[in-house]
Parts: sequence; structure tokens; C-alpha cells
Amino acid sequence: MQSQARSVLEAAKHGPLQSLTDREMDVRGQPLTIYPHALQKRVRAWVRFGPEAVRVDAKLVRSTPLAAGIEFRAEDQVFRCWVWGNAVTLQGDA
Repeated sequence: MQSQARSVLEAAKHGPLQSLTDREMDVRGQPLTIYPHALQKRVRAWVRFGPEAVRVDAKLVRSTPLAAGIEFRAEDQVFRCWVWGNAVTLQGDA
């Protein structure tokens, strides 16, 4: 986890954490699932800070049919963003 924290904090120097927009996610046309804490799954996900891509261990906290709302930590910072569903794999998957 310390290695991930270093990678995230280094990438964060290159720009803000990017997240999908409401338009990209079609929030008015797609159902949204919010997972209670007990049902949040551990995932690996690709995120982007400016031009820098980093793969992180995260929690799946929300989803639509196309996108995943994830949360991850680096030291004392909590990051939240939306990424495309195919940028995410369940922990233990390839």
C-alpha cells in the first residue's frame, strides 16, 4: 500500500484526478446503484491524474451499467472518482 500511495501522490503532481462527467455517464438515462458499506467490493482500477495513469486498489461504492464510482486512499487523502466500467476489475480477477 505504501508503494501505491507514493505512485498516487506522485501522479497527483501532474494534474487533478479525472472523473467522468454526468453527460458521459448519462446520469438522467441510466440507473444508479449505491452500495452500502457491507456490499462495497475491493477492486483494482485505472485512474488518471492529468496525463498520468495509475492503477489503484479501491472500493466500488457506486455504479451504473457503464461506469464505476470508486474510492481509494493515499496516506491521509481520500480520492473519489467515476471511471468507465472496463477500467475496473474485481480483486482476485486478472
